[in-house]
Amino acid sequence: MRIAFLADGRSPITINWLRYFCEHGDEVHLASFYPCQPPLPLASLKIIHLPYLAAGYYSGSGDKRLFRRLLPVQLRTALRQRLVPSGIAQAASEFHKWMKQIHPQLIHALRIPFEGMVAAASDPDVPLIVSVWGNDFTLHAQATSQMGKLTRQTLARLDGLFADCQRDIKLAHAWSLSPECLRAVFPGAGGVRREIFHPINNQLRRSQPPLLINPRGLRAYVRNDVFFQAIARVQSQIAQLRVICPAMQGEKQAQQWIKHYQLESIVQLYPPQTPLEMAKLFQQAQVTVSLTEHDGTPNTLLEAMACGCFPIVGDLESLREWITPGINGFVTPADDPQIAADLIMYALRNSELREKAAQINVDLIAARADYKMVMEEVKQIYLEMAK
Repeated sequence: MRIAFLADGRSPITINWLRYFCEHGDEVHLASFYPCQPPLPLASLKIIHLPYLAAGYYSGSGDKRLFRRLLPVQLRTALRQRLVPSGIAQAASEFHKWMKQIHPQLIHALRIPFEGMVAAASDPDVPLIVSVWGNDFTLHAQATSQMGKLTRQTLARLDGLFADCQRDIKLAHAWSLSPECLRAVFPGAGGVRREIFHPINNQLRRSQPPLLINPRGLRAYVRNDVFFQAIARVQSQIAQLRVICPAMQGEKQAQQWIKHYQLESIVQLYPPQTPLEMAKLFQQAQVTVSLTEHDGTPNTLLEAMACGCFPIVGDLESLREWITPGINGFVTPADDPQIAADLIMYALRNSELREKAAQINVDLIAARADYKMVMEEVKQIYLEMAK
């Protein structure tokens, strides 16, 4: 097949999704709004200019992110929601010209804002699939009237919609999805590569000092402020506790929270991790914590579950599609540090609960989120739609 993707080429999720088709001999073309060089044998790579999204995102010192150094994450998100829509038409025209050059059989945009919006506005003459990721409807579509309008226009143009949770399939209908549009639920990254994400010996994990991981980095919908408050309450109750936060190294906000709550001795801020590095962390940690106010099915949740790491997540409908509280994880209000702290301490002190949950979760991932199984289903949908 000749497939065109419009996606963030820096994203591990994008790379995971495209890898399957590259490895199976398909002709894969990628358009990205961000400068990137994915480690994949792509047929072509096109960097499309979307004003206010990637412009100024990189400083002259290389990959040091200017916005990330100067503005808090909530403000960066709000600015993009208000400024980027004005450049959709320009980017759509550039994307349309590229489509005329490569003649794909199918287009797949990974996300509604802003990849799906640009793909839909380009009015392609081949089938268009758009993936919905956890907060496309609950956060971005409701941010401004223009974002809502563009979301509806995108859904009205689709031939196929992939969501990472059943909740978003339901929400899509309220945002003008055509009843004739194909709908399917798949993990956002195409599933979990279980040759990488798998459990280690539980006896070894039980004998190690308590280790907790917060895998989400700084995002507008992740309540890291509550997370660090909760850790401050856990610190004095759990001896030898270590906390690792990937993708937060050098983040001013995170450093301020650590200093304010006097967590310097137990919290380590790591740079972004490779899949192999993340797997190693999940295999060593007893508990993973993700306190979110908006979410679908986070890939880090599925990866942690595949490694037997006990999950504590925000109490959201989408997450309850995977977590049965008290059985294979906990859900908690994302704005209550005391409840989060109590659940963290309970999980760290209860190895029997964690080990029972680990087996449930490993089996659950094998049945519902195995990468090869999921991508085979996706390929069949691609082939049918391309006809």
